[in-house]
Amino acid sequence: MLLSRNHKRVSEFSEMIAKLNHSVLFSPVGYDKPITRQNPSFILFKVRSLSTSTLTNDAKVTVTELVKSPNFTPRFSRIAKNEAQNVLFDYLHCTRSFSFTDAEHISKNSPRFLQTLISKIDTDKHVAHSLTKFLRYNPINEFEPFFESLGLRPSELSVLLPRHLMYLSDDHVMLDNFHVLCGYGIPRSKIGKMYKEAKEIFGYDYGILALKLQAYENLGLSKSTVIELISCCPSLLIGGVNCEFVKVLERLKELRFENDWIGGCLSGKSTYNWNRMLDTVDFLDKVGYTQEQMHHLFNTNPAILFEGSGKKVYILFGRLLKLGLKLNEIYSLFIQNPNILSVKCIKNLLRAMDFLLEIEMETEYIASIISNHIQLLGSRTLKGPRSVCKELKVGRDGLCQVIKEDPLKLFNLVSKSKIKSNEQESSQVPSKHQEKTAFLSRLGYMENSDEMMKALKQFRGRGDQLQERFDCLVQAGLDYNIVTNIVKQAPTVLNQSKDVIERKIDYLRNYLGYPLESVVSFPAYLGYDIERISQRFSMYVWLWERGATKPTLSLSTILACSDTRFVKYFVDVHPEGPAMWEKIKNHSPSS
Repeated sequence: MLLSRNHKRVSEFSEMIAKLNHSVLFSPVGYDKPITRQNPSFILFKVRSLSTSTLTNDAKVTVTELVKSPNFTPRFSRIAKNEAQNVLFDYLHCTRSFSFTDAEHISKNSPRFLQTLISKIDTDKHVAHSLTKFLRYNPINEFEPFFESLGLRPSELSVLLPRHLMYLSDDHVMLDNFHVLCGYGIPRSKIGKMYKEAKEIFGYDYGILALKLQAYENLGLSKSTVIELISCCPSLLIGGVNCEFVKVLERLKELRFENDWIGGCLSGKSTYNWNRMLDTVDFLDKVGYTQEQMHHLFNTNPAILFEGSGKKVYILFGRLLKLGLKLNEIYSLFIQNPNILSVKCIKNLLRAMDFLLEIEMETEYIASIISNHIQLLGSRTLKGPRSVCKELKVGRDGLCQVIKEDPLKLFNLVSKSKIKSNEQESSQVPSKHQEKTAFLSRLGYMENSDEMMKALKQFRGRGDQLQERFDCLVQAGLDYNIVTNIVKQAPTVLNQSKDVIERKIDYLRNYLGYPLESVVSFPAYLGYDIERISQRFSMYVWLWERGATKPTLSLSTILACSDTRFVKYFVDVHPEGPAMWEKIKNHSPSS
């Protein structure tokens, strides 16, 4: 009978190959792009290759294109998605032998891949059963969900997917370097950007990448700063230690900045030109800034260096000088209004200058308006002169005269209601709001930026309360910059009282036996309630004592998984596990 079945499968396989050679039509709903060897992304292999996952010109496989049309996004129930997520986890962890952490992260962070996977089965039937059966005979291209889980968009994958590989284990060099980055503490969600911008670092031989990371620590940078630096600027790991970066670091030391100051000023949304930063510092030095003045300027508003790497500074500085402002006057404007050097404010200021020049206002009047109203000019985007003249039914000369007589009318022409509300808001800002803004500024948030507005909503409490909770983490033994990164990744950490934070740190060290540094790679630990932590680790310790689990699993592996998955992998793995789990839950002290 077994021989008969094998013979039948061989026949079906032969027929399939014949159809493939004759004609290939693989167009799911809403997508009619043909499959080519130049466009191998998002493919599911209908036939499992028993010898290797490498695709060659002679490979006789049937593929199904999974990318949907941008205008077609199938919707599936939350239950179906959760079941599909669990099935993908089981497939990766149990069938493909991925580590628990890797399988969990991929299954939880590849929603688009899961969506296309679900579209391949009949959702009217039991999703978990149907999908498990589907994956049994249709191995997936593992690079797709892997890259998506690292923060890459599906549209970016086609140029990044290896052409002839489908199993991650086939590119063990890339996988080894990926695990080096994870082990170092770089968030997985940022590694996709690193792969896209500096793919070369994923091809290093064993041990080289770790040495390159260590080389930046040898410059006097803390590990947390290196993590932030490399996440934002992965190209620094290509070749030797970047000379321009080292020079920037040396110049900042001359200006009395600590090495790790730079870590709090970086953003993953920006790109950095270290050479231009050096030029910016040299430029300010040549025009007469003392080291004390530059220290104060950069410390008050790091945007002058780190937003655009200083490029806009040259433009604004030059334009202000052309208007006739003196060096000390420009310096005073920058010190008194540090936020004007943000990219948005500089753009608005330059536009305002163009507006006034276009209506042929004399430079001395423009200089006076800029000096007296630079804050408002930087915070508002002006309309074009033509549209303003049309609305007021006046010529440019008339508009120029109106603004000369009363410069505030310039802002009223933009939006009278907005200016009023802004004036009222500025006069009624409570001190606690100012304290909170000041605290967030010390964390590296730029004043009046979108990030600051978002942070004001995420962090709850007065400024002094937030500072007290922040100091609590520093006093526990964590580096200042590390704590800054932790609270930026997990703002809810500071939404707890100081007593609760201290209790969780004590629990981590003295009960769980984990080092305090464990929260660096998993800040979310501080956000879980004590009851959940206690229950899960009690169960984990019980299993470990009976040899039913691995020792020293990471905090995230034990705490971050869902209740269902925890029961499956930390309770049901032992015959007495369910009974013990119930006992732990019934007797666990509530936090």
